[in-house]
Amino acid sequence: MERNEFLKLCGLLGISLPFQSMMASCSSSDGNPNSGNNIPESVIIIGAGAAGMAAGHLLAQRNIDFQILEASSTYGGRMKQNTSFANFPIPLGAEWLHVQPSVFSEIVNDDSIQISTTTVGYDQNTDFGILASNGQQISLSDIGFTIDRKFVNSTWFDFFETYILPSVESKIIYNSPINSIDYSGNQVMVTDTNGQTYNASKVIVTIPVKILQNGSVNFTPSLSNNKQQAINDVTVWNGCKAFVEFTNKFYPTFIAYITTPETAGQKLYYDASYGQNTMQNILGLFAVGTEADTYNNLSSDNNLRDFILNELDDVFGSNIASSSYIRHTFQNWNSEPYANGAYIFDYENSNRINRLGQSVNNKLFFAGDAYTTGNDWSSVHAAARSAKRAVEEILS
Repeated sequence: MERNEFLKLCGLLGISLPFQSMMASCSSSDGNPNSGNNIPESVIIIGAGAAGMAAGHLLAQRNIDFQILEASSTYGGRMKQNTSFANFPIPLGAEWLHVQPSVFSEIVNDDSIQISTTTVGYDQNTDFGILASNGQQISLSDIGFTIDRKFVNSTWFDFFETYILPSVESKIIYNSPINSIDYSGNQVMVTDTNGQTYNASKVIVTIPVKILQNGSVNFTPSLSNNKQQAINDVTVWNGCKAFVEFTNKFYPTFIAYITTPETAGQKLYYDASYGQNTMQNILGLFAVGTEADTYNNLSSDNNLRDFILNELDDVFGSNIASSSYIRHTFQNWNSEPYANGAYIFDYENSNRINRLGQSVNNKLFFAGDAYTTGNDWSSVHAAARSAKRAVEEILS
């Protein structure tokens, strides 16, 4: 089953993915959080995105020593946000909640914590989209938005910053891009581009697949042919997002585009102000695959602005977009040095995803939106769940 089919089924059934039962093993029955487990001396986590922080948070709850090595100068990875463009945070990366809100408490994994993060779902009866090609009205289910929810005046980044970061912040070492991982000995030796070496008994790798595809990290010994082939063969979509502020709200909840073939990419304009406590009219653009190339390859910011406005004027007519334009912001995920792209495309082979997520020699464990069991991928909740799976395997 492809990811898009799996998520559509979850949406139709109104369910979240099974998760809590897996975490039962991360809580002890006798009050000792480390009782009955194979406890590593130390763990190195590579990457301070959703998976890296979620893994560190769980290890902290178990009082297990760890360090997080982050390539960039900040945490969050592809949960990046902009807090200066609007009077509510703009998610430049991960935006929607694709499962039930109960996933928040499952990620926090502490019943004593009261979670105040709020989300809003779309109204299947009154909200609608249109096809850009002919203006035909379509339902949200036609676009695939059945269970998806918007964060209200916050983002995934805010959730992790509030509930997960406090337990891991002191353990993060920034500006440490990794270029080699040697797991040939009893200890795993991780070396960054600054020449600094770190050692641990276990390593959790959350490096985006595109970085591994580019050969930026050398493994000793080399990964198995099966593992390396999975890394090489997965399709990572190019990606970008744009946000445009207008004086008037002339658009519906969604403006959908048909990509041919559908496996080549996706493109969607959407009401980014939906559910927010704001009077600003902000339209978002989400594009991946070949659809993103159109925007990423434009030669200047002015060309980008003009292209978007002309595109919207073609849909709504009367220069309505151009005449009400105020400003815009743009995020090219291909140009991010420690991402180099968006995420693995929805139509990837699930068995290949499963191979990506498998551990190596009980020393290297993989977590992130790409390193899952193959049931789901390319989302923040999938990244967090993969981190929990990796920690569970380390402690088994």
